[in-house]
Amino acid sequence: MHFTFELAGVKLEMVLIPDGHFIMGASDAIEKNENPPHKVFIQPFFLGKHQVTQAQWKAVSLRSKISCELNPDPSHFKGDNRPVENITWYEAVEFCQRLSKYAGHKYRLPTEAEWEYACRAGTNTLFNCGETLVSELANFLSSQSYKTLEKGKYVGKTTNVMNFPSNAFGLYDMHGNIREWCFDCWHDNYQGAPSDGKAWVRNGNNLFKVLRGGSWSLMMEDCRSSNRHKDLPSSKSNNSGFRIALS
Repeated sequence: MHFTFELAGVKLEMVLIPDGHFIMGASDAIEKNENPPHKVFIQPFFLGKHQVTQAQWKAVSLRSKISCELNPDPSHFKGDNRPVENITWYEAVEFCQRLSKYAGHKYRLPTEAEWEYACRAGTNTLFNCGETLVSELANFLSSQSYKTLEKGKYVGKTTNVMNFPSNAFGLYDMHGNIREWCFDCWHDNYQGAPSDGKAWVRNGNNLFKVLRGGSWSLMMEDCRSSNRHKDLPSSKSNNSGFRIALS
């Protein structure tokens, strides 16, 4: 099930993510912050079909301010259908608040558990496409030992959304292109993590927020379904953007 909301001629497509449960994290993870694996139950929610684009960002950023100012054109790699990047966690939250006010629905950043559940789409492999990733399937820092898009040439920038195959839920770019802000604050591991899929904001490091999904400049192992990143919520990077969720 999908639904589309139109704002100033720009469409925002949302995909219904069904309820269910999954094992979050990885027992053989490269990073200790992915341990221990634990069962999480997810309620149904909607998630953006793809990362928020620069055209979508501009349409919402021109709406009235709620908490902070938004630059209508912040991205380093320009293109209406490329993901917006160079934005802080605070700005991503502001986008959700402005969109919610205009649309009449409560848009938000996904929780970290929701993000991984949606990324996996029923799989338990390293990637939602299997145990390895090639550049025909995602935009990441592919090495010479992997096939690349153009005869061994590294793309070296973001690409348009929906340029690669979707996962089983119909979501695009869950591996690579840009990292995605989640609502949760950072925890060094999953000891004491909630099992209900809600944002984990207690007893963590509030100085940092969670990012998921890898990016155009990160290696294959950084794009795994269970891989976690952290950054200051005030940080900006041409590696980082977001997608929106709706309960």
